[in-house]
Amino acid sequence: MADADNTPTGRDYRDTVFLPETPFPMRGGLPQKEPVILEQWGDLYGALRKQRQSEGAPLYVLHDGPPYANGDIHIGHALNKTLKDFVVRSRFLLGYDVDYVPGWDCHGLPIEWKIEEQFRAKGRRKDEVSKDEFRAACREYAGKFIDLQRDQFKRLGITGDFANRYATMDFRSEAAIVAEFHKFKNSGQLYRGSKPVMWSPVERTALADAEIEYHDHVSPTIWVKFPVIAASDDHDDDLLAFRSPTPAIVIWTTTPWTIPANRAISYGPEIAYGLYEVTSLVEGLEFEPWAKAGDRLIVADKLAEEVFKAANIAAWNRLSDINPSGLECAHPLAALDSGYGFSVPLLAGDHVTDDAGTGFVHTAPGHGADDFEVWKAHGHHEVPDTVDPDGAYYPTVPLFAGLKVLETEGKKTGKFGPANGAVMEKLIEAGNLLARGRLEHSYPHSWRSKAPVIFRNTPQWFIRMDEPLKSGDTLRETALKSIDDTAFHPAAGKNRIRSMVEGRPDWLISRQRAWGTPLAMFIDKQTGQPLHDPEVDARIVAAVAEGGADVWFTAPDSAFLGAHDASRFEKVEDILDVWFDSGSTHAFTLDPRLPQNGYAGDRPAHWPADLYLEGSDQHRGWFQSSLLEGCGTRGRAPFKAVLTHGFTLDEKGEKMSKSKGNTVDPATVIKESGADILRLWVALVDYSDDQRIGKQILQTTVDAYRKLRNTIRYLLGALAGFDETERLPYDQMPPLEKFILHRLHELDGQVRAAYGEYRFQDVVRPVLEFCSNDLSALYFDVRKDSLYCDRPDSVRRRAVRTVMDEVFARLTAWLAPLTPFTMEEAWTTRFPDGGSNCARVIPQTPDHWADAAEADRWASVQTVLEVVNEALEAARRDKVIGGALDAWPVVTGPAAAFAAFADLDAAEVFRTSGAELVVGGDAVSVEVKLADYPKCARSWRKVPDVGSDPEYPELSARDADAVRFLDAQRG
Repeated sequence: MADADNTPTGRDYRDTVFLPETPFPMRGGLPQKEPVILEQWGDLYGALRKQRQSEGAPLYVLHDGPPYANGDIHIGHALNKTLKDFVVRSRFLLGYDVDYVPGWDCHGLPIEWKIEEQFRAKGRRKDEVSKDEFRAACREYAGKFIDLQRDQFKRLGITGDFANRYATMDFRSEAAIVAEFHKFKNSGQLYRGSKPVMWSPVERTALADAEIEYHDHVSPTIWVKFPVIAASDDHDDDLLAFRSPTPAIVIWTTTPWTIPANRAISYGPEIAYGLYEVTSLVEGLEFEPWAKAGDRLIVADKLAEEVFKAANIAAWNRLSDINPSGLECAHPLAALDSGYGFSVPLLAGDHVTDDAGTGFVHTAPGHGADDFEVWKAHGHHEVPDTVDPDGAYYPTVPLFAGLKVLETEGKKTGKFGPANGAVMEKLIEAGNLLARGRLEHSYPHSWRSKAPVIFRNTPQWFIRMDEPLKSGDTLRETALKSIDDTAFHPAAGKNRIRSMVEGRPDWLISRQRAWGTPLAMFIDKQTGQPLHDPEVDARIVAAVAEGGADVWFTAPDSAFLGAHDASRFEKVEDILDVWFDSGSTHAFTLDPRLPQNGYAGDRPAHWPADLYLEGSDQHRGWFQSSLLEGCGTRGRAPFKAVLTHGFTLDEKGEKMSKSKGNTVDPATVIKESGADILRLWVALVDYSDDQRIGKQILQTTVDAYRKLRNTIRYLLGALAGFDETERLPYDQMPPLEKFILHRLHELDGQVRAAYGEYRFQDVVRPVLEFCSNDLSALYFDVRKDSLYCDRPDSVRRRAVRTVMDEVFARLTAWLAPLTPFTMEEAWTTRFPDGGSNCARVIPQTPDHWADAAEADRWASVQTVLEVVNEALEAARRDKVIGGALDAWPVVTGPAAAFAAFADLDAAEVFRTSGAELVVGGDAVSVEVKLADYPKCARSWRKVPDVGSDPEYPELSARDADAVRFLDAQRG
């Protein structure tokens, strides 16, 4: 191009060159611009729904999995909500009317703990605060964080029906949850059972499987002797002969505190057991082993050596085989207190193995699922209660009353209390501790408090998984069929949730806490069964809808029971598992807006939802509770498809933690770089797996953003003043333009398919490559001369600008869901009165743009071009040429290599002043010659026709024609 130093004579031709012009800046300035764009959008979601409905668009429903209403949003929230926004915006882009109502989960322990802390800070214990006052404080706390998180989500660019957001603590939500609970109650799926459940002494409540996570934990281990006191006739008479020491069955356990609750010993019918006599002990120890020479011990043969090693037994004799069936033992603490004076039977159980331990399982039916089942299976009904809700022994427990299994307060919260140590000391005193040790193993912890849990027998409410429903199938069978009918993204999610549902126990839905939706029902004191009365249920639901769930705890029973005698009924004040709350969200978010339910407003929904989208941990959480709730009340899952994402790690692949200082705060990223940078990071990662983020990764994202922005900026500058009169028909397009249109057609199909299948990475990465390889490196560079120097009405320049207009129209549409702020800025820069870019659909791309032959041609051209570019770069390095326009390369190669150049100007492709293609040889080679012609004062090309026009002797013929045209226009 001409500049002051290279213009040979007096005329300055710079004002005749069509350089790109645009107010769209090179630097994004996103932190400042994005809030302005948000303000301009206003109720964007409402406007988009109104427009799509006026167009008769099909409806698409994304149901929001509710985040918990406490604290600022973190990077996991940002990933999750941005993915949902990609879905919402891309479906609008594909021409759908999209229903998306953001929601919040408000009940549960985290908020309850915070409120307990607040009251403690004021010198008030929880039991000194009325339930009404406590729940009001919880409600206020949750409301504050709903408002905070809503604003943070909006700043991220999330679009949805925030004006009509849902919250599980809204009165109508609580009423709907109660109504859903009543459906289970009235269908016979609900029952009260007394069985061991995972119990958190720290939180004083039962926990479901979905509320448990496993961590490494060090537990004490003990080998305990249970003296045999009786045997059936089929055992050898010498077994219990007076002349021999009493034999003892040895058990091994990692929970010494459960020994007071022992009621049986389980054995494996297929396991080989032996009676062993101790002959000598390990010598030279600093302590005296608890085993004694002459002791007779019964263990599994496979484990005998391991047991004796733990007990410091040096030598032993195997006396005989032993069949545990028909044996009875004394409790190992019987000699210390008559409260343990019962006999301990031997029970056959399939759960017993000889992989570890002793081959026998200490059975405490109140503290283990297998223990409970084997105890019941053998006809036993009484299950002892030994540990209270605080994890301490009840006053009735001999020797150990009041001792805690786990500490529940202070700095030692979650650590072992004195119970384990006290039990071991008493076993030593009784002479029945054989050995002890320590074991690090995976142990269940509460996912909220991070404290260990215990199995504890309590009366709880359950939903049956294996009771036939009206359909004839059980809830488990119905759920498994729904899983098979659901599309999973990624597909592996199906097997994961299927295996969980196949093996899960009955659904434990009751909790012994204050902040939640109650199991709002009455129990007949005589029968123990729930009251089934539609009028009572209706009064309860109506009262909750009007005054919230608090009314259940404050209104008199008679307000609900009507004509029933209140003295005959017990009001249940347990609260529902929060997973039941969130699993019911479809019932109060979608159901009320179904046209078949009478809805006639402008925000319709449909059921089931098209998609549920959450983290992969929700296979055992929200996905599963929603699945069971929908199947139990409606016979199918409330979703057609499920999409899961992984977790966000730091740059080293480590879990983020405030204590490590490796967290990434989305608010900080937005403040420093802008929401579009964070959104582009989400688009670039493979969200189906765990992702990484940090300063270096974000810098890479910024670099990718810069390329996109610069591409858009160049297009805007190049298209300044373009209008429809300039548009060129396809049949007049040069080959290069047809190739770019082919690439648009190809990409359009890829982008539509990728958005349809939620493969956002497969949108942004091909588009980035297109911008970098096809546009910047090829098209923009090749066509720069035409764009800047051809006369405005030339076919070639009109073709360039027509194709750039098509590229701009598609890039701003394709990228609108991913980087909406930047694409909005670009669109409104060019079309200030053109409405929001977000309201557009992807432009239809004509099928005749597809041209595989042109694609093949340009693949061949670029093979030659790479060789030429390498030669030009070497010549530039060696200072043979200053720039490509100084060159006139002679390119030699086989005829097949040059076939693609038919109808092309090779010099234009090479960006040189001229070029010569010479057929010869087997490979392409390049000789870089100098362009030995005068230099055009306008385009700087050194071509033979410079000076051919006497009116413009310093210009090439092409440039002279363009300047004459411009001079004539200017008069």
